[in-house]
Amino acid sequence: MSLEPPQELLLLHERLRSCRLCQDAGYLHRARPVLTDWGMRRGMMLIGQAPGVVEFDNGTPFGGRAGRELFRWLASVGIEEMEFRHRVYMCAVTRCFPGKSPTGNGDRKPSRPEIELCRPWLESILRILEPRVLLLVGGLAIERYLPGRRLDSIVGRRYEHEDQILIPLPHPSGASRWLNAREHRELLRDGLRQVRDLWDTVVDPAPEEPAERLPAPATVVR
Repeated sequence: MSLEPPQELLLLHERLRSCRLCQDAGYLHRARPVLTDWGMRRGMMLIGQAPGVVEFDNGTPFGGRAGRELFRWLASVGIEEMEFRHRVYMCAVTRCFPGKSPTGNGDRKPSRPEIELCRPWLESILRILEPRVLLLVGGLAIERYLPGRRLDSIVGRRYEHEDQILIPLPHPSGASRWLNAREHRELLRDGLRQVRDLWDTVVDPAPEEPAERLPAPATVVR
């Protein structure tokens, strides 16, 4: 497992930074793709929903309030923020801040056309990095791999899909009320333990044993 960023990914980042497809289509007032310059390793990859206004300003994935909550979660299982950022490629279903929700409650959810315009970028990165584990943070990322399922039926478990292990997690946004329920917080703790269980074997550069391959669609394995 190479610790150097794949050259193909660096070149893709150069092209992605200049993407204005959603702006040109009228979905965004101003496009500014948020990319990470860390964690360009094969092993584990995080897919979120979309950058927020803080990420739009500072250009760092999960660089705002939701990120602080995410890293508080990870610290609870012994994974510190800088360690995670350096080892895990962090991205999102869409790469630009979609703007505030018309209701005033959090950020606007990216539309289906925006997701489709951004999809080739995400698929290219998945092809280049071939991550063994995908952390699916929030509804849009979960819907891509585990469509039509309730959070309380999937959080706390891990799934094997083709050559990847999927770990769904709720979004750490303050706009979400899902974690107000005690039983949901326990499911989150179970999900974080799944991340911890895989951390040393998947994220470290040491070779790993091949996992049993199960047929699509994704099937729960633990």
